[in-house]
Amino acid sequence: MPNAAPPLAVALAYDGLCTFEFGVAVEIFGLPRPELGPGWYRFAVGALESGPLRAVGGIRMETDGGLDLLDKADIIVIPGWRGACEPVPVQLTDALRRADARGARILSICSGAFVLAAAGLLKGRRATTHWRYAATLGELYPDIRVVPDVLYVDEGNILTSAGSAAGIDLCLHLVRRDFGPEAANSVARRLVVQPHREGGQAQFIEAPVPIAREGARLGPLLDHLRETLAEDHSLSSMASRAGMSLRTFLRRFQSLTGTTPGEWLATERLNRARDLLESGTLPVEDVATLAGFGSAATLRHHFRQRLGISPASYRARFRRDPAPSKHDKGAAVADHAPVRSR
Repeated sequence: MPNAAPPLAVALAYDGLCTFEFGVAVEIFGLPRPELGPGWYRFAVGALESGPLRAVGGIRMETDGGLDLLDKADIIVIPGWRGACEPVPVQLTDALRRADARGARILSICSGAFVLAAAGLLKGRRATTHWRYAATLGELYPDIRVVPDVLYVDEGNILTSAGSAAGIDLCLHLVRRDFGPEAANSVARRLVVQPHREGGQAQFIEAPVPIAREGARLGPLLDHLRETLAEDHSLSSMASRAGMSLRTFLRRFQSLTGTTPGEWLATERLNRARDLLESGTLPVEDVATLAGFGSAATLRHHFRQRLGISPASYRARFRRDPAPSKHDKGAAVADHAPVRSR
């Protein structure tokens, strides 16, 4: 990050720590990323209690310091909590309020939303948590606008994610805000996860676990489609390239991806358009062509339908500019209505 120290991300540790959610914070913010340059995040672990902590599963861990680290953090991650109805110590809520007052960005993963709620940071805001806890969050804190069916909600400097793995999506979203889509995609590839999922995408999709053989058959096709988004792709041409009948192709594509070929292509094209808008000054018409939408009108339709914003407004908000800070707290997709996936 030019002319400034890299942002300090601090993950909270506590007795009974949720190890998966904590691991997400470590993986995204704590591992060195020399391929992305010297400005990557600094990382520390701040303990709620003193002494060695015992995480879920019996893991014992030591930390870099106590809650004093939260007073220095640019980013604070609350990786779950001991339970929806478990009390939150006042020293933690006080530290979070101080961090919020000075503009730190505060993220919760899964049940960590209950910690932010106890601190009063979600009052009057939209927020999410694991779908199993959404009703409880709304009952305990009726002043929160709980959004139960999304992956994450970005309210500027306060961000909440749904259950467990949705924390990866939220953290990648923050990387995207701070360092741009190329960096977020690079981290996603290292994690072997999808580069970008909209915050408004449904938490739970009732789709069977993909069969390995189907992934092997369709993987080359998906790579080809991503490389040729500007071209037309009919169902019959995709099925032929995969070496399947149309009926078998549709069934296996749905099984593997949880969606239809048309919806999958639309999402990939939208992501390509977003990358182009964020990283350059091409006219919207050219962006539409390169992303495979064919016309600016079609591109605008998809942007408004899925993001609630026009391509021009999206570029004005998110285009990367080397001069200002890359972690502008105003750059949040969730300033608008919840993103809707088709």
